[in-house]
Amino acid sequence: MAGTIVADTLTHSTAGSIATNYVVEGSAKAWARSDTTSTIQSFNTSGFTDNGVGDYTIAFSSAFSSNTFAGTTSGLGTAARSVNYSNAQTTSIDLDTFATTTGSRTDTATGFQIHGELA
Repeated sequence: MAGTIVADTLTHSTAGSIATNYVVEGSAKAWARSDTTSTIQSFNTSGFTDNGVGDYTIAFSSAFSSNTFAGTTSGLGTAARSVNYSNAQTTSIDLDTFATTTGSRTDTATGFQIHGELA
């Protein structure tokens, strides 16, 4: 059964209250953790494409209203890695991963989150 809850404030018995717009506007609209070949855990992602060494495309399940969203990325694992997102589209982003010691593209596990307005 589908339904609608209308509320301007959420109140927790011990943690206090928060306006619902902070939940809607401040929550990550997409995030994922992936290894070098596939997505392990995610929200609002529908595809993972390995385009070559250190070059991945992540597709979104629900599109963003524009490609001016904000995102953070990280390289996971024991080696020092740098991850950038590029080619931001309303339906996907590219993740580019580099070894920080050499600056060369390298395959690495990644994590990212995107904040923005969905279409």
